[in-house]
Amino acid sequence: MSRGSDPVTHSIETPDSPLAGSGPAHDRSTAGWDRVIAHADMDAFYAAVEVLDNPTLRGKPVIVGGSSARGVVTSASYEARIFGVHSAMPTAQARKLCPDAIFVRGRMDRYVEISRAIRDVFDAFSPVVEPLSLDEAFLDLTGSERLLGPPIEVARALKRRVIERTGLVVSVGVASTRMAAKILSDMSKPDGLLILGPDHLCAFLEPLPVERLWGVGRVTLARMHQEGIRTIGELARRDVADLKARFGSFGPHLYELANGRDPRPVVADWQRKSYGEENTFEHDLALDSLELRRVLIAHADALGRRLRADQVRARTVTLKLKLARPLGGGRYPILTRSASSDDPTDDSAAIAKLAIMLVARVTEREKVRLAGVQVHNLERADASQMGLFDSPAGAAAKSTRLNRALDAVARRFGDDAVTRGLARAERAAPSRRIK
Repeated sequence: MSRGSDPVTHSIETPDSPLAGSGPAHDRSTAGWDRVIAHADMDAFYAAVEVLDNPTLRGKPVIVGGSSARGVVTSASYEARIFGVHSAMPTAQARKLCPDAIFVRGRMDRYVEISRAIRDVFDAFSPVVEPLSLDEAFLDLTGSERLLGPPIEVARALKRRVIERTGLVVSVGVASTRMAAKILSDMSKPDGLLILGPDHLCAFLEPLPVERLWGVGRVTLARMHQEGIRTIGELARRDVADLKARFGSFGPHLYELANGRDPRPVVADWQRKSYGEENTFEHDLALDSLELRRVLIAHADALGRRLRADQVRARTVTLKLKLARPLGGGRYPILTRSASSDDPTDDSAAIAKLAIMLVARVTEREKVRLAGVQVHNLERADASQMGLFDSPAGAAAKSTRLNRALDAVARRFGDDAVTRGLARAERAAPSRRIK
């Protein structure tokens, strides 16, 4: 969502509510708060950037994602969401729901550029920022009241600063726990701000559907409903031993969240980050096909470029394959294979070599509809380190020079300006992922 209403005056709650937006009568102190955590989430980020750069799209249903028969919606403007379109929805279904939608392929380079500007704003408000993706992050505001003012004023200032810097709006939730802050930011969309004190936390959670809790996905939700648990309050009143017996160690964890206890801190640790590239194919590919090999090399090329830009190296490479065998309900088997090395790398060729080697570990000889490569276990780059595969100093230096040259071309002309002689793969949606 692009620049719209004044974020200071936009509030979805009244001043006398336990949830406060911009109400002047609300008690703005943090007395009794152990922690002050904000969750900031850009509204319909990819679609909003497209509208920002192309004002003729304003007010129209915009969908960012792949346009092929197997395309997936990455982001949808609120005008498209009215029709029921949402992220991760198949493009074909989105077209049926919203025939007049304007589909945009997506420009990941531009989204990353805006994301970096947003991160600069977040860093100005807190030294402890934990990004969850390109468009959302947790900020630890504990102890900042003396310097920056009450949390609600800090959140308002953050919203202003994001608009001034990027022309985009962000929704913010502020609470004493991570979970509550994220729920609040979701509830405040679009362009909203909600803050909740710890004394009201359990009463706030009580009527909410249980799927609001982190980790309650489709399978867990179905089991919860079988047990007669539909709200967070109903989960909070269950016997914790019974939950453990029925849901394993995940049961007590959900019990704690349901009772407003979430001790997880905001962690400003770049080592928590992983990078991934994946795409769904327009046609299924054989495991031993040249096309699949090309896709993995293309993914590795993109990953290496991103690692070098962030000055980090990876020790672990993971291959992800989605088999073309339907399980029903739109589900398909997913296989992963991983390998690690003592020597971290940011070299695209080394990542590609290992990803291709991992294909040989797949015993299922079926065609695949999706392939992805992820790198994790990251370390800060050190010029003295070797690559993932030992090589003579001369070869390593040559690889470094080549990567620098390719990076320079990509910065000037875009990521697709130079490839390693490979055909471009059909993408179901913009695939760059940072976690």
